[in-house]
Amino acid sequence: MEKTATFDRLLQIMDDLREKCPWDRKQTIQTLRQLTIEETYELADAITDEDWKSIKEELGDILLHIVFYAKIGSEQQKFDINDVINGVCEKLIHRHPHIYGDVQVADEEEVKQNWEKLKLKEGKKSVLSGVPKSLPALVKAMRIQEKAKQTGFEWENNDQVFDKITEEMNELRDAVKEGNKDEMEAEFGDVMFSLVNYSRFLEIDAENALERTNKKFQRRFQQMEEMALQQGRRLNDMTLTEMDHLWNQVKAQEKA
Repeated sequence: MEKTATFDRLLQIMDDLREKCPWDRKQTIQTLRQLTIEETYELADAITDEDWKSIKEELGDILLHIVFYAKIGSEQQKFDINDVINGVCEKLIHRHPHIYGDVQVADEEEVKQNWEKLKLKEGKKSVLSGVPKSLPALVKAMRIQEKAKQTGFEWENNDQVFDKITEEMNELRDAVKEGNKDEMEAEFGDVMFSLVNYSRFLEIDAENALERTNKKFQRRFQQMEEMALQQGRRLNDMTLTEMDHLWNQVKAQEKA
């Protein structure tokens, strides 16, 4: 009952804002779109940092956006929040026959396979059709590979995937020697796609791994800038050897 009352409170606030606030009245699904994307990335950042306080806050922001879209949908007489919730409830029940039916599954992989089969029965023309076009390329590669796996189109072990990376690296090296930019880009993409594939076999989130490295590089580079300033200098005035020395100092401090 408390959860219901809390959600009803949010719905009432949304009604108030849509009626009384000039900014909220002005919003459309198009103007909210970019804001929703930003909120999703902020949640992703909080998850990467395992910042539970921020995760809670960002989830609240995304929930607000869901309620906002549903409010606009209601005004346009397309759907309301009850339709949204009931729709996902029906979908979950339909796609979990091992819970709400008599289907037997051995493990999570069979659950995923059944999920994709049900989606095809619902009218999907391809197991890949559910991959959003606007996903960042790295995340999209991971989702494409995960979905292709459900059809059995998958390597058997880690070594095979690593061999594929080596093969793609050799093809990239050949393209670089030829100097064909278009071919280099194509082969570079193949290398990255293979690396994402390898990350799946290692049970590593490729997007999260790269973001951790981004944050690590940013942190170390900013520490280098601070160390240079302490010497009364800027990185632009240093040689590569001097900057490399600062970089190694930063790494040593982190390990210590």
